[in-house]
Amino acid sequence: MDAKRFAEIIDADFYSGVPDSQLRALCDYLIDTYGLDPKHHVIAANEGNACAIAAGYHLATGKIPVVYMQNSGEGNIINPCASLLNSKVYAIPVIFIIGWRGEPGVHDEPQHIYQGEVTLRLLEDMSIKYHVISADTSEQEVISAMKTFREYLSAGEDAAFVIRKGALTYDVNLVYHNDYSMTREEIIRHIIKYSGEDAIISTTGKASRELYELRETHERDFLTVGSMGHASSIALGVALNKPERKVWCIDGDGSVLMHMGSLALNGSIKPSNLIHIVINNSAHESVGGLPTCAGRINLADTAKSCGYEHVFSVNDYAQLDEALNFAKRADALTFIEAKSKIGSRKDLGRPTTSAIDNKKAFMKFLEG
Repeated sequence: MDAKRFAEIIDADFYSGVPDSQLRALCDYLIDTYGLDPKHHVIAANEGNACAIAAGYHLATGKIPVVYMQNSGEGNIINPCASLLNSKVYAIPVIFIIGWRGEPGVHDEPQHIYQGEVTLRLLEDMSIKYHVISADTSEQEVISAMKTFREYLSAGEDAAFVIRKGALTYDVNLVYHNDYSMTREEIIRHIIKYSGEDAIISTTGKASRELYELRETHERDFLTVGSMGHASSIALGVALNKPERKVWCIDGDGSVLMHMGSLALNGSIKPSNLIHIVINNSAHESVGGLPTCAGRINLADTAKSCGYEHVFSVNDYAQLDEALNFAKRADALTFIEAKSKIGSRKDLGRPTTSAIDNKKAFMKFLEG
């Protein structure tokens, strides 16, 4: 179904959410139509954040907002759905558009398998009515579902369209870019050089895929294939319990924005063996390249304000090497923002070892 026609049937003029590859057509349509005009379209820090923004929109206008996300974001909306939007609380109507990764019977990456199994069940548990859209769903079926949804929405209840792979299309394929010069893969190559035999925790998406491909052996790396936004907290937990080891965290701007309170916690505890590197391409690249707000804020100053003892922001490889060399030698919590262009190799592969095997090998490495 054409994303523009889908939006016309929904007939809303405000969207907030976190981009998803399954919703790429809709996301491209929103950027093409509204750009980042905050009166109509806000790319949120996380899905719960999007729910709260949508609630504020409804309170101010009386209109029905739309929140879009990958189904992995359902966990982030449980609290606002149950304690803010629900008809037994404030009865704030929201239309959710959810990309269904890991749908049973459809091959997907390991972090999506269980989430895919419980996607519809979680909506049922939250009393959210839903309609599944497939590539062969007719326009009339969507119109009919929307008509039914309006009865629920008018009563202060929420509703969701669950989008299967390939269900939405858009005839304009937008290309996202920035003006930075370094590449993420080369940044990671430099990190590997300086980290040596140290442990690395890498964030979800292409960063972990590139780290895996650049390594000949993988026991020193924990690849956080899911749980976006939590890599630095995992690294904190490791660093606190292995104080004799240096622990490096390779993070992304979209990830660090998703649960930014972790910066404050890291900075307040100040583990001297933790090095936190944020590769900032100001984009949700792994799901299409749509922009984050990281290009319009100062992440380095934020980390410094949160209590990181040494803070760097680098734009080229010479600056990067200087910062990495300092971090390797320093005995203090260090933050490095490495600004990167958008893009990756077309032949970039995926880890061939299972998540369980990755965990076991990493734990054995830490024991040694």
